[in-house]
Amino acid sequence: MIDFTSMAQCAAAMSHPHRLKLLNVLESGGCSVEALAANAGLSMANASRHLQILRRAFLVDAAREGKNVIYTLRNRAIYGNLIGALAAAQGELDAAMDDLKTDYLQAPEKLEPIAREELLSRLRKGEVTLIDVRAAAEFEIGHIEGALNLPLADLRRRLALIPGNREIVAYCRGPHCVLSRQAVLILQHYGFRARRLAPDSGGSPGHFASPASS
Repeated sequence: MIDFTSMAQCAAAMSHPHRLKLLNVLESGGCSVEALAANAGLSMANASRHLQILRRAFLVDAAREGKNVIYTLRNRAIYGNLIGALAAAQGELDAAMDDLKTDYLQAPEKLEPIAREELLSRLRKGEVTLIDVRAAAEFEIGHIEGALNLPLADLRRRLALIPGNREIVAYCRGPHCVLSRQAVLILQHYGFRARRLAPDSGGSPGHFASPASS
Protein backbone atom coordinates (compact mmCIF):
# COMPACT_ATOMS: atom_id res chain seq x y z
CA MET A 1 0.00 0.00 0.00
CA ILE A 2 1.27 3.45 -0.89
CA ASP A 3 1.94 5.63 2.14
CA PHE A 4 0.83 9.01 0.83
CA THR A 5 1.59 10.71 4.13
CA SER A 6 5.25 9.71 3.94
CA MET A 7 5.36 10.69 0.29
CA ALA A 8 3.97 14.12 1.16
CA GLN A 9 6.56 14.55 3.91
CA CYS A 10 9.34 13.69 1.48
CA ALA A 11 7.97 16.10 -1.11
CA ALA A 12 7.67 18.84 1.51
CA ALA A 13 11.29 18.30 2.55
CA MET A 14 12.39 18.86 -1.05
CA SER A 15 10.15 21.85 -1.64
CA HIS A 16 12.73 24.52 -0.84
CA PRO A 17 15.46 25.62 -3.30
CA HIS A 18 18.10 25.67 -0.56
CA ARG A 19 17.43 22.04 0.28
CA LEU A 20 17.59 21.07 -3.38
CA LYS A 21 20.96 22.84 -3.59
CA LEU A 22 22.24 20.87 -0.60
CA LEU A 23 21.07 17.59 -2.11
CA ASN A 24 22.73 18.51 -5.38
CA VAL A 25 26.05 19.11 -3.59
CA LEU A 26 25.73 15.78 -1.76
CA GLU A 27 25.27 13.94 -5.04
CA SER A 28 29.04 14.35 -5.51
CA GLY A 29 29.78 12.72 -2.15
CA GLY A 30 29.70 13.23 1.59
CA CYS A 31 30.34 16.71 2.98
CA SER A 32 30.63 18.49 6.28
CA VAL A 33 28.18 21.22 7.20
CA GLU A 34 30.89 23.80 6.53
CA ALA A 35 31.54 22.51 3.01
CA LEU A 36 27.83 22.19 2.24
CA ALA A 37 27.13 25.73 3.43
CA ALA A 38 29.98 27.12 1.33
CA ASN A 39 28.99 25.21 -1.82
CA ALA A 40 25.30 26.10 -1.49
CA GLY A 41 25.98 29.74 -0.60
CA LEU A 42 24.30 29.47 2.81
CA SER A 43 25.23 30.39 6.33
CA MET A 44 26.21 27.55 8.66
CA ALA A 45 23.06 28.01 10.73
CA ASN A 46 20.81 28.04 7.68
CA ALA A 47 22.48 24.98 6.15
CA SER A 48 22.19 23.07 9.44
CA ARG A 49 18.48 23.87 9.71
CA HIS A 50 17.75 22.64 6.19
CA LEU A 51 19.88 19.53 6.68
CA GLN A 52 17.87 18.58 9.75
CA ILE A 53 14.67 18.76 7.70
CA LEU A 54 16.22 16.53 5.04
CA ARG A 55 17.43 14.13 7.69
CA ARG A 56 13.97 13.84 9.28
CA ALA A 57 12.60 12.98 5.83
CA PHE A 58 15.24 10.21 5.53
CA LEU A 59 16.78 11.83 2.48
CA VAL A 60 20.23 12.25 4.05
CA ASP A 61 22.29 10.49 6.70
CA ALA A 62 24.78 12.00 9.13
CA ALA A 63 27.80 10.36 10.74
CA ARG A 64 30.53 11.81 12.92
CA GLU A 65 34.08 11.62 11.60
CA GLY A 66 36.45 13.08 14.16
CA LYS A 67 35.31 16.60 14.94
CA ASN A 68 33.08 16.85 11.87
CA VAL A 69 29.60 15.57 11.06
CA ILE A 70 29.54 14.25 7.49
CA TYR A 71 26.27 14.25 5.56
CA THR A 72 25.57 11.82 2.71
CA LEU A 73 22.61 10.96 0.52
CA ARG A 74 20.74 8.06 2.04
CA ASN A 75 19.91 6.54 -1.35
CA ARG A 76 21.57 7.99 -4.43
CA ALA A 77 19.32 6.08 -6.86
CA ILE A 78 16.12 7.33 -5.23
CA TYR A 79 17.47 10.88 -5.23
CA GLY A 80 18.30 10.57 -8.93
CA ASN A 81 14.76 9.39 -9.71
CA LEU A 82 13.21 12.23 -7.70
CA ILE A 83 15.36 14.89 -9.34
CA GLY A 84 14.70 13.36 -12.76
CA ALA A 85 10.95 13.53 -12.19
CA LEU A 86 11.16 17.13 -10.98
CA ALA A 87 13.31 18.10 -13.95
CA ALA A 88 10.83 16.48 -16.35
CA ALA A 89 7.94 18.34 -14.74
CA GLN A 90 9.90 21.59 -14.93
CA GLY A 91 10.62 20.95 -18.60
CA GLU A 92 6.92 20.47 -19.36
CA LEU A 93 6.06 23.62 -17.43
CA ASP A 94 8.70 25.63 -19.28
CA ALA A 95 7.42 24.32 -22.62
CA ALA A 96 3.84 25.20 -21.71
CA MET A 97 4.89 28.70 -20.66
CA ASP A 98 6.82 29.13 -23.92
CA ASP A 99 3.67 28.15 -25.84
CA LEU A 100 1.65 30.68 -23.87
CA LYS A 101 4.22 33.40 -24.54
CA THR A 102 4.19 32.58 -28.26
CA ASP A 103 0.40 32.76 -28.35
CA TYR A 104 0.44 35.97 -26.35
CA LEU A 105 2.89 37.71 -28.67
CA GLN A 106 2.21 36.16 -32.07
CA ALA A 107 -1.42 35.06 -32.19
CA PRO A 108 -3.67 37.96 -31.20
CA GLU A 109 -6.47 36.50 -33.32
CA LYS A 110 -6.88 33.81 -30.65
CA LEU A 111 -7.75 36.55 -28.19
CA GLU A 112 -10.59 38.18 -30.12
CA PRO A 113 -12.59 39.97 -27.41
CA ILE A 114 -16.33 40.08 -26.87
CA ALA A 115 -18.12 43.41 -26.59
CA ARG A 116 -20.11 44.38 -23.51
CA GLU A 117 -23.50 44.33 -25.24
CA GLU A 118 -22.95 40.88 -26.74
CA LEU A 119 -21.71 39.55 -23.40
CA LEU A 120 -24.74 40.77 -21.45
CA SER A 121 -27.12 39.43 -24.09
CA ARG A 122 -25.49 36.00 -24.12
CA LEU A 123 -25.34 35.93 -20.32
CA ARG A 124 -29.10 36.44 -20.15
CA LYS A 125 -29.56 33.54 -22.57
CA GLY A 126 -27.20 31.28 -20.60
CA GLU A 127 -24.87 30.88 -23.57
CA VAL A 128 -21.60 31.79 -21.86
CA THR A 129 -19.83 31.30 -18.54
CA LEU A 130 -18.34 34.52 -17.22
CA ILE A 131 -15.28 34.38 -14.96
CA ASP A 132 -13.73 37.21 -12.99
CA VAL A 133 -9.99 36.54 -12.71
CA ARG A 134 -9.25 39.29 -10.18
CA ALA A 135 -8.42 38.59 -6.54
CA ALA A 136 -11.28 37.59 -4.24
CA ALA A 137 -11.12 40.89 -2.34
CA GLU A 138 -11.68 42.86 -5.55
CA PHE A 139 -14.53 40.55 -6.54
CA GLU A 140 -16.24 41.16 -3.19
CA ILE A 141 -16.16 44.93 -3.71
CA GLY A 142 -17.98 44.64 -7.02
CA HIS A 143 -18.36 42.30 -9.97
CA ILE A 144 -20.47 41.63 -13.02
CA GLU A 145 -23.63 39.84 -11.99
CA GLY A 146 -23.45 36.12 -12.70
CA ALA A 147 -19.65 35.94 -12.77
CA LEU A 148 -17.61 33.20 -11.11
CA ASN A 149 -14.55 34.37 -9.21
CA LEU A 150 -11.54 32.32 -10.35
CA PRO A 151 -8.40 34.36 -9.59
CA LEU A 152 -5.72 33.89 -12.20
CA ALA A 153 -3.28 32.43 -9.66
CA ASP A 154 -5.77 29.63 -8.88
CA LEU A 155 -7.13 29.09 -12.37
CA ARG A 156 -5.24 25.91 -13.28
CA ARG A 157 -6.18 24.24 -9.99
CA ARG A 158 -9.87 25.09 -10.38
CA LEU A 159 -10.50 24.24 -14.03
CA ALA A 160 -12.94 21.51 -12.96
CA LEU A 161 -15.33 24.24 -11.76
CA ILE A 162 -15.73 25.62 -15.28
CA PRO A 163 -18.46 24.08 -17.48
CA GLY A 164 -16.95 22.67 -20.64
CA ASN A 165 -20.06 22.94 -22.81
CA ARG A 166 -20.19 26.74 -23.07
CA GLU A 167 -17.88 29.48 -24.22
CA ILE A 168 -15.91 31.13 -21.42
CA VAL A 169 -15.51 34.89 -21.14
CA ALA A 170 -12.87 36.25 -18.78
CA TYR A 171 -12.58 39.78 -17.47
CA CYS A 172 -10.29 41.64 -15.07
CA ARG A 173 -9.71 45.26 -14.04
CA GLY A 174 -10.05 47.15 -17.29
CA PRO A 175 -8.19 48.19 -20.45
CA HIS A 176 -4.71 48.26 -18.89
CA CYS A 177 -4.98 44.91 -17.09
CA VAL A 178 -3.59 41.75 -18.73
CA LEU A 179 -5.03 39.16 -16.33
CA SER A 180 -7.97 38.24 -18.56
CA ARG A 181 -5.69 37.92 -21.58
CA GLN A 182 -3.47 35.49 -19.67
CA ALA A 183 -6.53 33.59 -18.43
CA VAL A 184 -7.83 33.13 -21.98
CA LEU A 185 -4.49 31.72 -23.12
CA ILE A 186 -4.47 29.26 -20.22
CA LEU A 187 -8.07 28.19 -20.88
CA GLN A 188 -7.42 27.73 -24.60
CA HIS A 189 -4.33 25.69 -23.77
CA TYR A 190 -6.55 23.29 -21.81
CA GLY A 191 -9.11 23.01 -24.59
CA PHE A 192 -11.75 25.53 -23.52
CA ARG A 193 -13.44 27.92 -25.93
CA ALA A 194 -12.50 31.20 -24.31
CA ARG A 195 -12.54 34.91 -25.03
CA ARG A 196 -11.99 38.03 -22.99
CA LEU A 197 -14.22 41.01 -22.40
CA ALA A 198 -13.32 43.82 -24.78
CA PRO A 199 -11.00 46.29 -23.01
CA ASP A 200 -13.17 49.24 -24.04
CA SER A 201 -16.34 47.77 -22.48
CA GLY A 202 -16.76 50.33 -19.76
CA GLY A 203 -13.20 50.64 -18.48
CA SER A 204 -13.58 48.51 -15.35
CA PRO A 205 -16.00 45.95 -13.89
CA GLY A 206 -17.43 48.66 -11.66
CA HIS A 207 -19.06 50.36 -14.65
CA PHE A 208 -21.60 47.56 -14.91
CA ALA A 209 -20.90 45.51 -11.81
CA SER A 210 -23.10 44.35 -8.99
CA PRO A 211 -21.86 44.90 -5.42
CA ALA A 212 -21.28 41.64 -3.58
CA SER A 213 -24.06 42.48 -1.18
CA SER A 214 -26.70 42.79 -3.89
